[in-house]
Amino acid sequence: MADLAVLKPKLTRLKLSGMLDSLQQRFDEAVAQKWSFSDFLERLLQDEVERRDSKQLAYRLIKSGLDPHKTFERFDFSFNPKIYEPAIREIASCQFLHDKENVFFVGPSGVGKSHLAQAIGHEAVRRGHDVLFRRTAPLFRWIAAGHGDSSYARRLKSVISVPLLILDDFGLQALSDEQQNDLYEVLCERYESASTIITSNRDFGEWPSVFSNPLMSSAAMDRLVHHAVKFVIEGKSYRVESFSSRQQRLTASN
Repeated sequence: MADLAVLKPKLTRLKLSGMLDSLQQRFDEAVAQKWSFSDFLERLLQDEVERRDSKQLAYRLIKSGLDPHKTFERFDFSFNPKIYEPAIREIASCQFLHDKENVFFVGPSGVGKSHLAQAIGHEAVRRGHDVLFRRTAPLFRWIAAGHGDSSYARRLKSVISVPLLILDDFGLQALSDEQQNDLYEVLCERYESASTIITSNRDFGEWPSVFSNPLMSSAAMDRLVHHAVKFVIEGKSYRVESFSSRQQRLTASN
């Protein structure tokens, strides 16, 4: 490595110090396999590209708020045969992001709505898109709290501008008038500009009641559903069934 040591300060100055991790290995391979200079450089640069891509992926995942375990790899489609997997997989291709469409998952608690929404979010992150996953009421409380430190406009803009916004538990908790105004602003500004995934335990027909102002409700819902696809998921609660199965195993073992 002594011959390569002189490269360290130059790579560091050029912000390519990550190459040092594989420099000796690639150098040894180049000598052993008689690579050309271009082959050696190409593989060294590819290492750096992959390192940066991995770093960016990790950063986007942390920033997104997605549960690292809520992926398609961990979703059991066999538990609920009423979920039409091919349709979900089509959404997971993320074409809806390019088309600026919205996706809704509606159904009772425990049927997999949030998991599916987050799994799609993971696919989007893997494809290089920024994602924000939050429960609806806490997100809009966070935005409103920005009035206290003059960060309100920045917080609101960050939610409006994210390529994929996932609002979990939509309509589960009542929003204040101020939070309703912010929700209206987010939905209007994102209309035909960015995609939103919504999960809700409430029937789709109840969504307008999220707004106390009927005119605001009508305008918001009109924009929200214009370019959207809805999945109604029915069935047993995965969490309740898991609890019951665990109890049965414990009982049987006694």
